[in-house]
Amino acid sequence: MKILLIIYDNGSYIHYFPVGTAYIASVLRKEGYDVEIYNQDVHHYPEEHLTDYLKNNKFDIIGLGVIAGYYQYRKLLKISKAINASKNKPEYYILGGHGPSPEPEYFLKKTGADVAVIGEGEETIVELVNAISNKNPLNTIRGIAYRNGEQIVINDRRSVIHDIDNIPWPAYDMFPIEYYRLLREAHCTNKDFFMPVLSARGCTFKCNFCYRMDKGYRARNPEAIIEEIKYLNKDYGINYIEFADELLMSSKARIIELCEAIIKSKFGFKWFCCGRLNYATPEVLKMMKNAGCVFINYGIESFDDIALKNMNKALTTEKIISGIEATLEAGISPGYNIIFGNIGETNEILNKGVEFLLKYDDGAQLRTIRPVTPYPGSPLYYYAIEKGLLKDVEDFYENKHVNSDLLSVNFTDMSNEKFLRCLMEANITLLKNYYKNKLDQMIDVTKNLYLNSDATFRGYRQT
Repeated sequence: MKILLIIYDNGSYIHYFPVGTAYIASVLRKEGYDVEIYNQDVHHYPEEHLTDYLKNNKFDIIGLGVIAGYYQYRKLLKISKAINASKNKPEYYILGGHGPSPEPEYFLKKTGADVAVIGEGEETIVELVNAISNKNPLNTIRGIAYRNGEQIVINDRRSVIHDIDNIPWPAYDMFPIEYYRLLREAHCTNKDFFMPVLSARGCTFKCNFCYRMDKGYRARNPEAIIEEIKYLNKDYGINYIEFADELLMSSKARIIELCEAIIKSKFGFKWFCCGRLNYATPEVLKMMKNAGCVFINYGIESFDDIALKNMNKALTTEKIISGIEATLEAGISPGYNIIFGNIGETNEILNKGVEFLLKYDDGAQLRTIRPVTPYPGSPLYYYAIEKGLLKDVEDFYENKHVNSDLLSVNFTDMSNEKFLRCLMEANITLLKNYYKNKLDQMIDVTKNLYLNSDATFRGYRQT
């Protein structure tokens, strides 16, 4: 049985390594199936290329995973149209990822796909493909929605995979790592090669805007993580790792356990992660720094205690300040994620966020503020439907969520026009600050070049 897994093009010059699909490829190959990767991302193929590719190459199953973004949704529709246009269309077209999982019936209807995998896919896809291969019914497979004639059936959900160390590593050898490793992140140099690695799955918090449906937090064994990173370094020269977990800083004990293992291994590499300011203490941050951490991406979301409470963020402005100052003191760059427009937020709250970003900006990344988006599956999505701000999933994708930087649903008392104008003014302020600082830095470099005859100067280059 031949299976084609599609990696879609999101328009980036260098794309993020598709970790999820690489795990799926790995478990299917381990099961003995013939798996091929279609890299639309690397080659920027138009959708017509896929139609021709399917015409000239026979596959039994085609699979595609997408997240819930506006771009990804529209890209999914284009790719689905290309698949359905092929005269040599595979018997089964399978969807997966965070996008279809909360509303699988809608996605199957819109795409013409045959099956949607709901939630984590490694166990489900193997059971599903085995059933297809043996021509067995699909009604007993947990974690899928599927077509049964004109009817769409949604089976019971599958439990999460508790021991994720038993999942084989992503099938790195099936992907052009020489391409993916060129992605640039904070504090990357021209000698760094980048790759994301999962150290855990899940999150211990329940923010109202998060559409993660799988419950619980499951961590990998630190020694297994280091073994995987050593493999990536040996075979592909990887020396900069993103721990691509939803939340690496899930507890003080977990952070210390992982950092101690990295330090003990004496295998040095740069890394960054998604963090929680609840655990950003001097002790923890010093250990992270000693273990090679150069950047922590924090979900701050708002610099107002009432707004944070409404978000169920389990965070306070006091913790934000102490955590950010401790991070900077430790010599680690913090990433500041702030969104605007959650329940009860005002322009005054937005301006607090701007002032915070201006005060603590260390220039590591350009940071702007986006409107909050009630993605299907999140508590905020169901709140919007309950309050009549959103009709359903079709209303969300077809009418409301047209761009991540534009307002989809307004949870404030401001008019849409005032909301967008306030957000525009906030981001103009942040943009001016960022580029002024960059200009000042380049002027200092230029003065040093000519006034001090700086022979180390290598030209006005961009990475």
